[in-house]
Amino acid sequence: MPELPEVETIARGLDSRVAGDVIESVWLGSKPEPLKSTAAAIVAALESKRIARVHRVGKHIVFDLETGGTSPARYKRARARTPTSISSGAQWIVHLGMSGRMLVSPANAEIEKHTHAIAKLASGRELRFVDPRRFGRLSVSSAFEAPGSEPLNVELDKFVSLFHGRKTPIKSALLNQKLLSGVGNIYADESLFRARVRPRRRASSLTRHELGRLYRAVQQVLREAIALGGSTISDYVDSDGEEGFFQLRHRVYGREGEPCLVCKTPVKRVVIAGRSAHYCPKCQR
Repeated sequence: MPELPEVETIARGLDSRVAGDVIESVWLGSKPEPLKSTAAAIVAALESKRIARVHRVGKHIVFDLETGGTSPARYKRARARTPTSISSGAQWIVHLGMSGRMLVSPANAEIEKHTHAIAKLASGRELRFVDPRRFGRLSVSSAFEAPGSEPLNVELDKFVSLFHGRKTPIKSALLNQKLLSGVGNIYADESLFRARVRPRRRASSLTRHELGRLYRAVQQVLREAIALGGSTISDYVDSDGEEGFFQLRHRVYGREGEPCLVCKTPVKRVVIAGRSAHYCPKCQR
C-alpha cells in the first residue's frame, strides 16, 4: 500500500500537472467497491469544477475543487500571482488502497484494464483511476481531515503524548492511523531502526529521550523518501508512471537474513499483530 512518501509524491506531481484545469465530465465504472460516496454524489461534486490544488492528507490524495470555468492556462497564471485567494469548496478524496494509481493520460491513450474512473479535463487530458485489486476508494467531502496527527508537522511534545502509557508494541502504535496518519510498514521499520528501538517494545516503555530519537527518525526517513520519490516495492509508480528510489536506501525493511548495514548482524523478521517487522537484534534495543 502506498504510504505517506508515495502519496505525497503523487499528489505533488498531480498538482503541478492538473491544478487550474477544469473537470468537464466524469465516467465511473460498474464495480461498486471503489466508491465510498455514491456515484451520483461524485459526479455532481466533480463535473464543471476547477481543480484548485492537489495535496496529501494522511494517505489520501485530496483534490480541492472550485466552481468556475476559467481556462486552465489563465487560472494557473492567476493562481501563481495570488495563491492565497483560493477558497475551499468540494473535495475529491482518493485513497489508493493496495494497487491504485492516479494517472494523467492523453484522451486517445488506451484505457487500461481495471480503470474505475475517468475525469475528462478541459485541457484535453484525462485523470484516470486504475486499481486492479479494488481496495482503493473514491469519495467526496467538504472538509476532509485525517484521523491522526500529521507526522511531518506534529510537535515533539504531541508526538510523545501519543505513545505515553500505551501497552501496544511501538511498531503497532506507529501504524495506528488514529495516532499518526500516513506512516505504514516500510517507514515504521526504517524509523525504528534509525531510532535504535526494537519493534516489539511496548510504547509505554520508551523514555522521552527514546521517543525524541524516534520523532526525529520518523521525520528524517519520511523527508528522505519524499525526496527520492517514495519506495517502489511492487507496482507503485507516480503520476508520470515513474518508479521511486528510496527502496535502495532501505536498511532493514525486506532484508530478512541479510547483514545489517551497520553491524553485519543478520536482519530478523517477526510478525506483530499480523504485520511483519524487520529489525537488527544488535543495533535495536
